[in-house]
Amino acid sequence: RDALREELLLSPLPAGGIAATFQFRTRWDAAPVSHYRLFPKALGQLVAARGVRELHLALTQGFWRTRIWGQPPLQAPAGAELWVWFQDTMADVDKAWKELSNILSGIFCASLNFIDSTNSVTPTASFKPLGLANGTDHRLLRYAVLPREVVCTENLTPWKKLLPCGSKAGLAVLLKAERLFHSSYHSQAVHIRPICRDASCRAVSWELRQTLTVVFENFSGTQGKKGELALLRHGLHVPELAPPGLMLTLSPADWSLFKMFSRTITEACPLASQSKIYVDLSVKDKEKELLEVSPSPTSLHEAVVQGEKRTYAVYDLLSPSLFNTSRSLNVQLKMTWPQDSLELSTPVLHAHRYVSGYGLQTGKISTLIYNTHPYRAFPVILLETVPWYLRLYVHTLTIITKGKENKPSYIHYQPAQDRRRPHLLEMLIQLPANSVTKITIQFERALLKWTEYPPDPNHGFYVSSSVLSALVPSVIAMKEVDMEQSPLFTSLFPSSDGSSYFVRLYTEPLLVNLPTPDFSMPYNVICLTCTVVAVCYGSFYNLLTRTLHVEEPSKGGLAKRLANVIRKLRGVPPL
Repeated sequence: RDALREELLLSPLPAGGIAATFQFRTRWDAAPVSHYRLFPKALGQLVAARGVRELHLALTQGFWRTRIWGQPPLQAPAGAELWVWFQDTMADVDKAWKELSNILSGIFCASLNFIDSTNSVTPTASFKPLGLANGTDHRLLRYAVLPREVVCTENLTPWKKLLPCGSKAGLAVLLKAERLFHSSYHSQAVHIRPICRDASCRAVSWELRQTLTVVFENFSGTQGKKGELALLRHGLHVPELAPPGLMLTLSPADWSLFKMFSRTITEACPLASQSKIYVDLSVKDKEKELLEVSPSPTSLHEAVVQGEKRTYAVYDLLSPSLFNTSRSLNVQLKMTWPQDSLELSTPVLHAHRYVSGYGLQTGKISTLIYNTHPYRAFPVILLETVPWYLRLYVHTLTIITKGKENKPSYIHYQPAQDRRRPHLLEMLIQLPANSVTKITIQFERALLKWTEYPPDPNHGFYVSSSVLSALVPSVIAMKEVDMEQSPLFTSLFPSSDGSSYFVRLYTEPLLVNLPTPDFSMPYNVICLTCTVVAVCYGSFYNLLTRTLHVEEPSKGGLAKRLANVIRKLRGVPPL
């Protein structure tokens, strides 16, 4: 009653790097569970016991540069992100949310136990269910982000143990921690949701989707082009100074499975019903192929992904002819970039966020949202979660588009309570065609208690990323996706109609300095006080407790008389 599909998508990036996206999908048809075969028992019991209807957990190290790398297949904010939909039969959602985060913290060896009311919110418009849902009562939703969470091998190991074949066979053999964590971007996620078992949707199945995205950049091939790369990265941080069309010159770059992961594939997972590798061949320049793959693929697959028509080379690991010539599979990609230049295509929707101001009293958060579509306008939902120690001035909220005020169609604001809950701001904003929308809001920094500062307070305090959710217009009409026949990277966010596709983007997390006391002064005072107390009290106590008595002088013994005889012979006065 369960089935496993595994998939690897290799996508060359415009800047010369490559993105690898692993997806492992386990479909579970049994409703009440008494036997576990492929579905992990730890997660199955968790879903059944805690009244979970839908669960999404992501652990990310790094930031996806949307403007340079393009639209990601699956994006997550830096740090740890958790959002859960509970069943409507759950009486106390807050208690279940706390218990669930503590259990997940133990399963994935993460600091999810630090999730509490000070960093949890209940969005009203964002994060709608991705699976089947009878209702969308937002009171059953909880969302939290820990932007300072560091992802390491101790988080990857339990994630791999949830796979039916572990890391012994199939695509999971490539998940070598030494290579994954020496990359520019690394994100691992777990998605659990209810889905339709068949087209008629008369029965419901549970879907567990484990995803891992990693980005490798070709640093060796771009050593002589530091100027162009520096321009690109400065353009990411200061969008106003960047030209609209960026030109990049790159030398040829070669990639292979062994170069990326230091391993090759010897066999598919024996428990998998489908195991495939997809290589994106859509990188073209004036109808000229810029990418060559070897060995020859099993087949070709064409699909409309994120509004663009793409062609993929498919390697079916379950095909007997794939391992006839060699015992292992090492897919190689050779990028033949043109000698002159390559123009980077800008994504339709991307955003940038930064904090400005001077001093440690006030500041301003600015968010820039770009709509590069030449003639289509579309709305976007913006979700802002700000900690309570940054006190927002809501009357200073301004939204400017093309020099004019842009009033949001919907706005929801929940003010923060000191040491209880954060600020929550949701807005529905209309983005005109080919425009830049700037959203600013001012804040005041609060002075914390000295026990509330972390061990390194001068490093700063993190503010979680903003979340953008939108239905982006598609130039090419898209067909309805069949979840069982289509690739996994096209079925997580299915399209409701053929004219648009769903996109969820995250901005950069912010690092804000707060007024910090001089923690060295208490240390100096303590040391000085202890020294003074020890010296003064010790001497005074010694005088009070010492017993004085007078001793009568003795005539001395044999030793004294011998000493006097010797002194008399030497002419020295006696003792």
